[in-house]
Amino acid sequence: MAAAERAEQAGKTEQALVSEWRDILAVHARTLCELDRELHEHGLCASDFEVLDVLAGSGGSVAKGGGCAYRVQEISERVHLSQSALSRLVARLEKDGLVERGLCAEDRRGVRVSLTPKGRTLHGEVLPVQRAVLTRMLADG
Repeated sequence: MAAAERAEQAGKTEQALVSEWRDILAVHARTLCELDRELHEHGLCASDFEVLDVLAGSGGSVAKGGGCAYRVQEISERVHLSQSALSRLVARLEKDGLVERGLCAEDRRGVRVSLTPKGRTLHGEVLPVQRAVLTRMLADG
């Protein structure tokens, strides 16, 4: 294969990669907008729900209410928010009575976050809405 042909093929491969990346970004943006729209009726945005969903899942240590508690750093790794953005979001969720913060038993400098009963109830009500949006927006075909 001549150098010009290789360069042309490399350019096509690169353009296909860029096109695929932009398609992924477009699906993400459309899905996020739809989630925000649907969840707004419940007083939440997509990021709020993601935090509630992480806290409702298993894998964290057991909080005093029997649910899971996660360190803020653990949540930020799962919801892809900066530490400061997550701290503001958790403060807002706490103000709304959906989560509570407590000291981390193994590290007094750390903070653990867990769902309140109100947060668990809201998560249960909104979970089918979020899953329906994901199903609708991400279905193949």
